[in-house]
Parts: sequence; structure tokens; C-alpha cells
Amino acid sequence: MPKLSIKRLTVRYGQGENAVTPLDGFTAEVEEGTLAVLLGPSGCGKTTLLSCVAGIQHPTDGTIAFGETEVTRLDSAGLNAYRSGTVGIVFQGFNLVPSLNALENVQVPLRATGVPRAESRTRAAALLDDVGLAERATHHPDGLSGGQQQRVAIARALALDPPLIVADEPTASLDHVQVEVVLRILRGLTDRGRTVIVSTHDNRLIPLADQLIEMQPHAAPTPGGPAIDVDCPAGEFVFEQESVGDRVYELIDGEIEIIHTRPDGTQQVLALLGPGDQFGEMGPLFDLPRSASARAVGPARLRAYTVEGFRSQFGAERLKALVARNSGPRALPD
Repeated sequence: MPKLSIKRLTVRYGQGENAVTPLDGFTAEVEEGTLAVLLGPSGCGKTTLLSCVAGIQHPTDGTIAFGETEVTRLDSAGLNAYRSGTVGIVFQGFNLVPSLNALENVQVPLRATGVPRAESRTRAAALLDDVGLAERATHHPDGLSGGQQQRVAIARALALDPPLIVADEPTASLDHVQVEVVLRILRGLTDRGRTVIVSTHDNRLIPLADQLIEMQPHAAPTPGGPAIDVDCPAGEFVFEQESVGDRVYELIDGEIEIIHTRPDGTQQVLALLGPGDQFGEMGPLFDLPRSASARAVGPARLRAYTVEGFRSQFGAERLKALVARNSGPRALPD
């Protein structure tokens, strides 16, 4: 049963004071047939990690193994074989060949590995049908929507039936309708035992994930440690809309109202929270500005966690459930 195992992975660019270390001793394991989602703000090493897992980039230190294959010990020929037969890559920018139609783009990896033309054509047509694009097979990329181009890219990544798929921000360039289709396809990729690892800022993928892997930029710890208690006088804002913060909150005592300010300046109270309620997770988790304000109705006492501190206290499943609750049609902005 192939399992992806990443141990003490370090990637460092440059030397001395100018050195940049996007990954520093990173460790994780992903079981076969799992959809794992990498979470974290820009600069935390998600793309670097996927590049290493895909065999595109060699780390400074540490090991990556997929089943019996230790990727970090492969020579050039071994890496070529690994990239062609073991791992499929879905890029954020699609990376389709403009001069080729959808069918021909999916054929590229098949023809590159010596699959006969007729056989590669049959295989590519079946894959396009799997992603709902059979009728667009003869269209070139400039005649396809962003979502359709991404589905062609997924079909191409599956051309050689790899057991491991890595996808870097696969929904970043898509609109809402296109995202829903791509998410269903990504979720379905594990049905045949494939392991799928996705980096994303799109919280709609989180409820579909089997495993969340939280990544943080290599930086000094947040002042105050993983959890601090905060007293808020009546009327004081815990955070304001459009601000940026790195804390997730648990209300210990009192009431907090969540307020959204519309573009015309009017305000809407979205929720009234009581003791035991938790809020403010989406901004820190996805490196986004707060989409609403949180204000104390009367005197209130809060516990403010870093994302890692929250996960340690409540577990990854609680964080996943909290994000899922706030990711649906009646999601509360934060």
C-alpha cells in the first residue's frame, strides 16, 4: 500500500543572512487513497513542497518516499521514470500547449512515453469523457473556459494512470461555477486508490478533504505564545473588517456580534455569539483580510489562539469542522 512519507524536509535558497528557507524540517505522512489539502498563507512553502514531492525540485535536506520509492535518492533517470509513471501534476496555470487541441494535449504524455498513436488517442478520448469534455476534444485552449482548461489539465495528469496526483492551486483562476466542477473531479480522483495532494486558498475544498496539513511560514513565533486571554470592554472591536490577523478566537464569557459592512456603508449583524463559540479562523488560515468585524456587545473575555495553538488544543478535526461550517451558503465572514 503506497504511502507518502515526508521526513524533516528542508529547502534553503541562498547563504548566510540572505538565505531563505521556505521549508525547515517539515514532516508529514499521507495514506494511500487520501485527498490531502495543504493549508497556509503565501510563502509558507506549499508550492515548494509539491515541487519536491513531484520530483521537480531537490530539497536541501530530508527525505520523501512514496511506497518503496525514496524520491530524494533517485538519480536523473530514476526521477524521469518517477515523474512519468508515478506522479501526475496539475498546474495552477493549466500549462496546455496552445497549438494543440484538448485531445492532443492529453495525448502528449502518452506519446512521449511511446504509446502508439491510435492507443493514445483512445485513452485521451476516454479521459476527456471522464472529466465531461468529450464534446470539446477538438477545441484548442483559447476556445475553452478556464474551468474547461483545468479539466483538460487534470485529464492530462491522469494519462499514464499515476497513483499520486499533486495539484498546485487548481481552482485559483476559476469562477464559482467552474470551481464546483473541478472540486468534484479532484474528490473523485481518490476512488481508485490514488493519493491526491492539493495546495489551495479555496475553503470550499476543505470539507472534501480526508486530511488537512497546516503549513506556517518559517518565522518568529507569534508574540504571546500559542494562546492568550484577552479582555474586551463593551463596544470594543476584537478585529475589524479588511484587517489582517493571525489569531482564532474562542469566546469564554460575554457576547460577540459579527458585523458585515456592505459597499454602500450599511451594516448587517450576521451572528450573535455566546460562550464556547469560536470564530475568526478563515483569515489566518488562508492569509486573507477579515471579511467582517467582531465587536463585544458587553464586557467579554476571549482566548486568542494561533492556528497551530488552536489545532493543538482542539485537534485538526475541530478546525476542519469549524471551517466547513463557515464555508457553506450561510457562511459567516470573518
